[in-house]
Amino acid sequence: MKKLLLVPALLVSFLSSISAYAVEGVAVLDMRTAMLATQVYKDAAQSLQEESEFAGNLEQAQLLQSEMQSMSEKLQKDAETLSQEEISQMQRDMQTKNKDLEFLAGKLQAKQEETADKVFRQLNPSMQKILSELIAAKEIKVLLGRDQVLFADTALDLTDDLTSMLDVAVANGADKK
Repeated sequence: MKKLLLVPALLVSFLSSISAYAVEGVAVLDMRTAMLATQVYKDAAQSLQEESEFAGNLEQAQLLQSEMQSMSEKLQKDAETLSQEEISQMQRDMQTKNKDLEFLAGKLQAKQEETADKVFRQLNPSMQKILSELIAAKEIKVLLGRDQVLFADTALDLTDDLTSMLDVAVANGADKK
């Protein structure tokens, strides 16, 4: 009976040692998420939110969205009592508002991407240096992008490490200026 219990125990031990060996030297990283989580990006995003043009566009987009929601609710609620012409006019108005909303959303997204790209360019030299240090310190032989991996143990993910080290590097760089 003991031999029957010993075989599964050995098998589990063997399989766990293989998986531990297989992930040694392998890590996962999402550089964009690491950069977007830094204090530098958070400050830049906050500044963007405070820009009058961006804030105005955001407010206008939110207003359009609420107007469309109200129109949609009214259309659903009063559809039986409205004439076909009134329904058609409301649908045209909603389409116009939707196009305006899409335009504003595109402008807002473009401005956010521009801000993210600017921060990425600013942090890239530090990010590359820190990434090289992490690879050497953790003896990484294979580094995969998080978006290319179907599953990875969170212990293999270097994203938070990179973010923390970037924040420290930027803070230390700011102290030197």
